[in-house]
Amino acid sequence: MDKNNIIGMVLILLCLMAYLQLNKKSPEEMAEMKRVQDSIRMAEQGIDPNTMKEIEKEGLNVPESTTTTSTAELSDSARQVVLNEKLGIFGAAGNGTEEEHILENDLMKIVFSNKGGKIKEVELKKYFKLLPDSTGTDVQSVLKLMEDQKDKFDYVFPVKGVGKIKSGDLFFDTQKSGNTITFRANAGNGKYFEQKYTLSPDNYELDYDIQFVGLGDALSPEGKTVELQWITNLDKLEKSSYYERIYSSTYFKPADDDPSYCSCTSDGEQDADGEPVAWVSSSNQFFNSSLMTDGKPFASAFMTTKMLTDEDEDLKILNSKIQIPFEGGATETFAMKMYIGPNEYERLEAFNNELQEIIPFGRSVFGTINRWLIRPLFGALSAVVGNMGIVILLLTCLVKLVLYPLTYKMLYSQSKMAALKPQLAKMKERLKDDAQAQQVESMKMYREYGVNPMGGCLPIFAQMPIWIALYRFFPASIEFRQESFLWATDLSSYDAFFNLPFEIPMVGSHLSLFTLLWAVTTVLYTYYNTKHMDFSGQPAAMKYMQYVMPIMFMGFFNSYASGLTAYLLFSNVFNIGQTLITKNFIIDQEKIKLELEENKKKPKKKSGFGARMEAMLEEQKKKAAQAEAQAKKKKKRRK
Repeated sequence: MDKNNIIGMVLILLCLMAYLQLNKKSPEEMAEMKRVQDSIRMAEQGIDPNTMKEIEKEGLNVPESTTTTSTAELSDSARQVVLNEKLGIFGAAGNGTEEEHILENDLMKIVFSNKGGKIKEVELKKYFKLLPDSTGTDVQSVLKLMEDQKDKFDYVFPVKGVGKIKSGDLFFDTQKSGNTITFRANAGNGKYFEQKYTLSPDNYELDYDIQFVGLGDALSPEGKTVELQWITNLDKLEKSSYYERIYSSTYFKPADDDPSYCSCTSDGEQDADGEPVAWVSSSNQFFNSSLMTDGKPFASAFMTTKMLTDEDEDLKILNSKIQIPFEGGATETFAMKMYIGPNEYERLEAFNNELQEIIPFGRSVFGTINRWLIRPLFGALSAVVGNMGIVILLLTCLVKLVLYPLTYKMLYSQSKMAALKPQLAKMKERLKDDAQAQQVESMKMYREYGVNPMGGCLPIFAQMPIWIALYRFFPASIEFRQESFLWATDLSSYDAFFNLPFEIPMVGSHLSLFTLLWAVTTVLYTYYNTKHMDFSGQPAAMKYMQYVMPIMFMGFFNSYASGLTAYLLFSNVFNIGQTLITKNFIIDQEKIKLELEENKKKPKKKSGFGARMEAMLEEQKKKAAQAEAQAKKKKKRRK
């Protein structure tokens, strides 16, 4: 760029700056222009000129439609202008003072707020938190639901000319009569939005109706629905926040399908995809807050859950967007019910809408066992015996008695194996250099003497479904919550018999005595059961793995429900007792030896499985012999 071009650009810039300076308006002129613009806008909105003068006198600006200016600093008339701008026909309901109102019965106390016309907190009188303090001591405190200040329960109204406003920004006129409380947001000229709550006298149930009166022309809903935004911050209510977290989530039921839920172990979402929904439930491990329709279903719903960490004060954030049907009529009522209370199966089942499915018993065959076998059985036993620990003991006894025929067969088979062991040992000593031959001869001897080496496995497999079902049952059943037994203060959580000053990986900072005793008795029972068994044909690791497994499982069970580990401990004690009594007093060992000799004399018919197994072993033996012969030939050639 040459010198002349640079001089030209500088002159143009100086001329532009001079022009802007000469045409700059004074502060007085700017203020006058703004006053005129505000006056025009106020006139277009039909605002009283006297109100306009008051706003100007206070030196405040006329609010834009999307203003967020606080109304606290305005006079009454000026404040109303701002509220009318923000809330449209609900402008009158935007002004007020928050007040609390209470409904209660023998089971619960509900605190309502006239701001938003919603529940502020629910205190359950029969239940308590039981959380450990810094020393590990369990401390009891009041249990409340829906009490978090971050919670939301807001209807989103699409008001014409204003946009979307939330019921949580409105102050409702309140009327209370007995155990019914009515909140009404005035929209002027006899128009209003109403919420009506009626508390049942002996339940955790609320009849909850909403009503739109004269709002058909004022609202412009999309898809003929009004959205309810329900945000719940689940509080920590239990001693074991880890298991409480994975047993908590948002559940919902499509009107024409089975209940479903968001992920319990990670962030998740569920979309009803425009399908009608019968209910939505925000559920803790043992308590829930549920919103159900009482007739016509919700138009649809979209739910999300967000996992929080141990360092957070809450467990999860549950966010549900529920579509409430609204046809735009002159008067429309939508009937609902609320349940805010414990996950008691009978109470939830009484709604006849599958709400009891929020109790996490499981969805597969194990859930069926829990719902229709174990739960009724526990209910019947607890009706006779008050202490739930004794109920667990009785259940263990009952299961062991039912399975005793299978246990007897297992122990009888073990006794036959023990009687045959000396002869097996002689054979293996004779063929100690040929493992293949040992296996073939062992199979022949089992068949010859009528011994089934797998006969002891059946009772174990028969009990597996019950064990797995109980694994889900104890931490899901509120009947065990805060029920004490021996040293355990809460059978639905771990029994911290020893609190450690440090944390052990995979175990934690405490030791559960039920878990420790279960591991010890499992090792003792395994040793007694296997000392007469023959492991010479198996890898050494297989022999010792059965002793290592209980130690490994200690880390898993150490923080689990002590009701389950108590059951497992009782089960081991019964197993040891049944084994000692059956082998020493019921089974005749001499008779077993005679039976083996009689079996040896009988003609044998090979079973399909036995024949195939023996043929396979014989084939392996031949291949091994051929491989050995070839190796010898190669060795001779090299020489």
